[in-house]
Amino acid sequence: MATILSAQCTDKRVNMVTPGLFAKYPTPEDFAAVRPEVLAGDIRSTGFFNNKAKSIVGAAKKIVSEFGGQVPKTIEELLTVPGAARKTANVVLGTAFGIASGVVVDTHVQRISRRLDLTKNTDPVKIERDLMKIIPKEKWILFSHQMILHGRARCVARAPKCAGCELDAVCYAPDKTV
Repeated sequence: MATILSAQCTDKRVNMVTPGLFAKYPTPEDFAAVRPEVLAGDIRSTGFFNNKAKSIVGAAKKIVSEFGGQVPKTIEELLTVPGAARKTANVVLGTAFGIASGVVVDTHVQRISRRLDLTKNTDPVKIERDLMKIIPKEKWILFSHQMILHGRARCVARAPKCAGCELDAVCYAPDKTV
């Protein structure tokens, strides 16, 4: 549910909303039973709240009815859950279950992979395929987390902090500030 909320939203905001949300709806059955318009009010501050509410309720209904209330543990099954595309499925499998089904490609991974010349693609699915070819499978989960942290702390989209960057020697971005 938190991963669905994270679309076009900061982690900080999601972390502010989820404690109250999970206290109010502690089980998949609770999320499945709520009306989307009610849930939308609970998640309004995350943006795109109507669509997210529909996805969350749909995901909960599917998880309850088809998976016995348990989040599925395969990429194929997760991709059938409303609101779960590849990024969400990879986040859930990697973070919750330690299953490396692919590489999470969020905006940070997408931007930094291009800056480091790990891909020429702009489509997240194609970027994921490129990264899966060059990153050993046992590193997929950690790699995504490291890239995301690097993107938040150092290689910020609007003003990368290139001076002193640990990846300077392998960064080919034309807008480097070093």
